[in-house]
Amino acid sequence: MLTKLKKQIQQMLLSEAKIAHKLGLTPNHISIIGFIFALTSAITYALTTPQAPWLLLLGVFFLLASGFSDTLDGIVARTFKQSTPFGGFFDSVLDRYADAAAYAAILLAGLSNAAWGNVWGPIWSLAALIGSMMVSYTRARAEATGIKMESVGFAERAERMLILAVASILGYFWLPALGYGIALLAGLSNFTVIQRALHTYRELKKKTVTTV
Repeated sequence: MLTKLKKQIQQMLLSEAKIAHKLGLTPNHISIIGFIFALTSAITYALTTPQAPWLLLLGVFFLLASGFSDTLDGIVARTFKQSTPFGGFFDSVLDRYADAAAYAAILLAGLSNAAWGNVWGPIWSLAALIGSMMVSYTRARAEATGIKMESVGFAERAERMLILAVASILGYFWLPALGYGIALLAGLSNFTVIQRALHTYRELKKKTVTTV
């Protein structure tokens, strides 16, 4: 959903990309920096307690820094012709670990429990984690068959990060808000998997009809 906005943001970050390039940072370097930010964010979420809700704001800061790095590495790669097949693979793998770390930290800290209790709280967190992984997996599998998947579905990675950031900020003021945000992410992520599955089915059916 935010694909068009993402392209506008990429144009705005050209100056930052030039600075990174002058500093000698390659896309892979920036991907690693973003991954470190993501792990730091996850650790901060894991340490959050009802007595220390301010850690959520710190977690959001590192989460958004990770997202910024994830955008910047692609801009540097395209602007300075440094795109490589391995670079794309490497960035994607780090992104999956980063996503898993964030939801796992929320699950381990029981941050959804304030909204849903000790049973449903972990279930919603686990559902959000699984949905996040499956959104990326369905895209990878579809694109392996030659089907474009960009902008298909409500909850791509940028949307998920934004929802988590907003829910975390609200959670600073009222902790259950984070749990409701996690439930929303679980629903949207798994719905996106269904959207992508249906899109893939339709596109493959068109190819089958065309080749017959």
